[in-house]
Amino acid sequence: MTTITDIEIEDCDFSNPEHLNGICDLLNAYIRDQMGGGTPLNKLQQLRLVDGLNNHPTAIVLLALAGERPVGMLVAFENFSTFTVRPMVNIHDLIVLPEFRGLGVGRKLMEAIEIRARGKGCSRITLEVRHDNVKAQTLYVSLDFQEADPPMYYWRKNL
Repeated sequence: MTTITDIEIEDCDFSNPEHLNGICDLLNAYIRDQMGGGTPLNKLQQLRLVDGLNNHPTAIVLLALAGERPVGMLVAFENFSTFTVRPMVNIHDLIVLPEFRGLGVGRKLMEAIEIRARGKGCSRITLEVRHDNVKAQTLYVSLDFQEADPPMYYWRKNL
């Protein structure tokens, strides 16, 4: 049985086929999850995904590995805060395979992104979470994240 001490966090190596396959497998697992609610990526979309992340100038992709197997992933992007006049990091995805949930994998990924953000001199880390994803909210609160003051909404316009 895998324990949290068996999990290592690494920056994605875009020259490693296991990492690239892991990105796609993890994202598709997340999309199929009740919190994802979408259609899994086809092979062409998967190629575009890993190429897009590899070539995005501010992408940060962290993988949680159980041995060589990717079992969790955090995708974030560095941005710039005009209010703090410093860089910031926005977490876009936090994914842990269902059979590895509850072991602290998400916590290790979150702690790793905080270390990287502090190292870059970032003023904050932001994320969005579904109002019905209580497990994720519990993790974020335990790591000192809190709802924005004043509360914010996440709005979008699909194009």
